[in-house]
Amino acid sequence: MRLATTPQDRTMWYDTLPNDKSWGALWNGYIICGCCRAIRRVENLCPVCGDEAPGGQQSVVHVVDGKEIVVANCCFMGAEGRYEDWVYLQLMEREWKRPVLESDHLPGFSPGDGPSLRASIVVLFWSYFETRIERLLRGGLAEIPGRILEDVLRRYSSIGARMNDFYRIAFGSTYKEDLEAVGYGQVWAHLSKVQERRNLFAHGQPQAIDDHLVQSTVEMVNLEHEARIAVFNKRAARTASKK
Repeated sequence: MRLATTPQDRTMWYDTLPNDKSWGALWNGYIICGCCRAIRRVENLCPVCGDEAPGGQQSVVHVVDGKEIVVANCCFMGAEGRYEDWVYLQLMEREWKRPVLESDHLPGFSPGDGPSLRASIVVLFWSYFETRIERLLRGGLAEIPGRILEDVLRRYSSIGARMNDFYRIAFGSTYKEDLEAVGYGQVWAHLSKVQERRNLFAHGQPQAIDDHLVQSTVEMVNLEHEARIAVFNKRAARTASKK
């Protein structure tokens, strides 16, 4: 028995996506800058080093018989770190759009007292966020020998330590302070709540992830995405590499 459809009581960021595009389209149009390694829009100037849009550039390829072929540089390194970036977003989308069924109700909870029937969205989001923080740290510390970086990441394995203690050692700041510095302080307030509720969920209070938290998490997906890119560019770009 179907109980509810996708909750949509307001216009959401994904309503502006083309009909055939998934939430993974958040990464569409973003590439890695060939000059400074920042995450940038392909059609705009790089926000870090100012490098021009690469779309109109051409290269000359010399083939075996000595001929020269002019080739447009239309292929670029995608800004997403790994294929999981798309998968996490698409899994969250699928869970958000599916209808809630009577069979989804969990035994042991009276109506309204248990976790949200879409609680997995928050769990997926937090797992996705943790992978992106690790990518930020790896990008910002790319010049450190790999064996040293791997050892330090093992020592600071919890997300809390990585956003605070390790982050301050690496960058002289915290993730919260960097979000505020790039103009996304409101994102930190949301992340703090998600982290707190997710930890409660994992330690015996599954009802901590309620419908309101699921709704706010979905609402913030796009803004958190933009905030994370801004911080990545602040810490992981290499402006000195621009010729």
